[in-house]
Amino acid sequence: MSRAAGALLVVGDVVTDVVARHRTPLSPATDTAATIRTLPGGAGANAACWAARSGCGEVRLLGRVGTDAAAWHERALRRAGVRPLLVPDTEAATATVIALVDSSAERTFLTDSGAALRLSPGDWSPALLDGVARLHLSGYLFFAAPSHETARRALRDALDAGVPVSVDPASSGFLTELGVDRFLASAAGAEILLPNADEARSLTGRTGPEEAAAELSRLFPLVVVTLGAAGALVAEGGAVTARVTAPRVRPVDSTGAGDAFSGAFLAALLAGADAAKAAEAGCRAGAEAVAVVGGRPPDRRGEA
Repeated sequence: MSRAAGALLVVGDVVTDVVARHRTPLSPATDTAATIRTLPGGAGANAACWAARSGCGEVRLLGRVGTDAAAWHERALRRAGVRPLLVPDTEAATATVIALVDSSAERTFLTDSGAALRLSPGDWSPALLDGVARLHLSGYLFFAAPSHETARRALRDALDAGVPVSVDPASSGFLTELGVDRFLASAAGAEILLPNADEARSLTGRTGPEEAAAELSRLFPLVVVTLGAAGALVAEGGAVTARVTAPRVRPVDSTGAGDAFSGAFLAALLAGADAAKAAEAGCRAGAEAVAVVGGRPPDRRGEA
């Protein structure tokens, strides 16, 4: 199996985001003024788009979408420089997330996973690894039975083929529902874990991100914990080995900032950067992401 092309394969979620930005607190039982946009999103798809934006030579995305929005999402991915490998689902609609973004740019998600977590083992083939130098798995896949098995098969096949794997835990809330031990067992074998601070705390029970990063790096060779505006921590072999700062920006919407970090981080690794330099690239992309609405890089050719 040839991997000379050095492609990045992302297996993950493709989502229709409804982003509602409200300047005042939500008013129960009545109206709250908001600016609302419908945009392409999804942690896996966002990471793929940011990897392409960051100069990754070839980026592919495997995901499952409803037939209701498949063409729209495919156009958006191609415009972003991503090769879409989308599986149409005739029984479930495309996943939808309502992102409520407050005046501080912090977001709260309401999630309907739809077709995204119906990605089945039949949608996967080891042949998808042909030409791939890295595999990245969105942690959302681990939270439902069909996609969980698909993610595990992809991880095992990648390891058998000598392709390093990275995993984004995706959601501290879903991690709690699934169970930490089950998630860690499912992600075992991955080279890189990319949690945010809340996810790192959920996975370890440690309150401090440094302690959590160090503990996780005893389970995974490389752990990078994102800290939002505070940057990121790199941990290897049970110790924090680098602390990276993030550029200062005026936040607009924090949706997708972690996905931007992941995509740029992986693109930098593929280009030959070490972990600390790759984390710096990730922080720059994350800072760019919070300065725009939605989880994707700005589309200079217009919306989908």
